[in-house]
Amino acid sequence: MSVSGRHTVITGGGSGVGAEMAAQFAKSGAKVTILGRRVDPLTQVAAQTGALALTCDVTDRAALDAALIEATAANGPITIAIANAGAADSKPFAKMTPDDLTDALSVNLMGVFNLWQAAMPAMKMQSWGRMIAVASTAGLKGYPYVAGYCAAKHGVIGLTRALALELARSDITVNALCPGFIETPMLDRSVANIAAKTGMTVEKSAKTLRAGNPQGRFIQTDEVAGTALWLCSDAARSVTGQALSISGGET
Repeated sequence: MSVSGRHTVITGGGSGVGAEMAAQFAKSGAKVTILGRRVDPLTQVAAQTGALALTCDVTDRAALDAALIEATAANGPITIAIANAGAADSKPFAKMTPDDLTDALSVNLMGVFNLWQAAMPAMKMQSWGRMIAVASTAGLKGYPYVAGYCAAKHGVIGLTRALALELARSDITVNALCPGFIETPMLDRSVANIAAKTGMTVEKSAKTLRAGNPQGRFIQTDEVAGTALWLCSDAARSVTGQALSISGGET
């Protein structure tokens, strides 16, 4: 899939989609660096995939820049930057504070901005690059009780489209993946939160979320990672500025 030898940096690489991406890209021959805030999950993924694991908070630009310098020293210039780190908090809009919105924007939008801007010079020097953000269907439509998350993911889509046009005459593409509910630890926390607030069972809470997918199931991490691999292939060299829905037909 054209990633052999390519230095691929994945934020939020310690679990869920990030961990699956690390596995698939490493298997396809990429030199993988995973970034995250928690040491233990990163270490486990690194042991399983051979990736370089570096602790880093993507909202801290100085820390991110330092981590990428270390990653480049170990794996060479960055050619693929996948902004996967994210977080979602559920709360009615009326109960949100300005800090709640700032926190949502910081990790879900600024984290993408920081990684892409820091990685872009190396891609320009090599005249090739792939920038990918793991957004969400929440970047394409609204959901109740996650207004901050939706606002941030909509911002990611706008950033993707704008930057893709700036880089359109280069061999650097910029795209966003928009999965529906993915079966990950973050989804487990959301389901538990719904159950706690509504009194429904965990299974019934999960069923209400699955109902939004016309296929009646949760998206799997390998589907998202596989789409990212395809975006890095020569077959996708004209695909840029897109928000690809991976949602079983959800609209």
